[in-house]
Amino acid sequence: MSPPALPSLLTLALLAGLASPALAADALLPRNEKVDAAKAEKTFGKEAVTAVPVVAMAVRPIPEAPPEPAPPPPRLTGGGELGFAAASGNSNTESFNGRLDLTYADGGAWRHSASLFGLHSRSEYTRTNDDGSIVRDTRTTANRYTVNANSAYLMDDRGTLNTALRHEEDDFGTYSRQQSLSLSYGNRVVENERAHLDLQVGPGYRRAYDTVDGRVESGFIGRGLIDMRYALSENTEIVNKLLVESGEYNTFAQNDLGVSVTMNSHLALKAGWQARHNSDVAEDIKKTDTLTTMNVVYRFK
Repeated sequence: MSPPALPSLLTLALLAGLASPALAADALLPRNEKVDAAKAEKTFGKEAVTAVPVVAMAVRPIPEAPPEPAPPPPRLTGGGELGFAAASGNSNTESFNGRLDLTYADGGAWRHSASLFGLHSRSEYTRTNDDGSIVRDTRTTANRYTVNANSAYLMDDRGTLNTALRHEEDDFGTYSRQQSLSLSYGNRVVENERAHLDLQVGPGYRRAYDTVDGRVESGFIGRGLIDMRYALSENTEIVNKLLVESGEYNTFAQNDLGVSVTMNSHLALKAGWQARHNSDVAEDIKKTDTLTTMNVVYRFK
C-alpha cells in the first residue's frame, strides 16, 4: 500500500511550491496593492499583450502678458546760482544777486516748480554839508526779489494745464509790489535731442501798488510765456525765458537770457542778461531796466 502514496506526496510538494510565492507576495504587499496585484493577475494575458504604449506630449505654455511698467518714483531736481561783485578805493560798491530753482515731479501727472530771485546792491557816495564838510555815506541802489510758483498737470506727452503765481517787491520801481495769479494752457511745440520750446497762454488776475500815484491797481490780465533751451555743444547751453503780463493799467514784460558752460556734473558758469519793461510809468522814470550777471551755478539731480 506504500507505493501509491509517493505520487500523492509529490503532488503536495508541487502545490506547496506554487503557492509559496503567492503567499509571500500576499504577506509583503499592503492591502491596496494586494487588490491591484490580484487585478493584474486576472488581466494578465490578452490585455497585457495588446496594451497600447502611452506617449508623453509636450504642451506649449500660453505666454503671459508683460507686466505694466512701474511709474517713475517722485523726483526733486533743481539748482542755485550766485553772483557777487565788489569795488573799493575811491568809490566802494557792492552788488549781490542769487537764484534758486526747484522742480518736483510726483511720478504721475503733476509737476510743481518754484523759483526765488534776489538782487541787492549798494554804493558809497560823498555829500557836502552846509558848513562845507564832506561826508561819505552809503546808500542802497537796488533791492528787489521775486517769487514764482507753478503747478502743471500733464494732459498728454506735450500739453499741460498750468497754474502760476508771481509775487515781486521792488524798492526802486514804479510798482513796489506786484502779485499775479493765472491759469494757462501750455504745449511743448519743439522737442529733440538739442532743443525744446514751451509756450503758455491764458488769463489771469493782477494787483500792483503804484508808488508814484500811491494807489493799488488791479484787474484781469493776459499772460504769455516762452521758454526755450538749446544745447550749443555737450557742455554749453543757451536758455531764454520771456514772460508777458498785459492788462488795462500796465503791460509788464521780462526777458531772461543766459549762456551756461558746464564744468562737471554739478557746477557751471553762467552769463546772464535780464531786461524788464513796464509800459505805464512816471515821466521821470525809465520804462526798461537791464541787469547783466556772471554767476556760479550748482545743480543737483
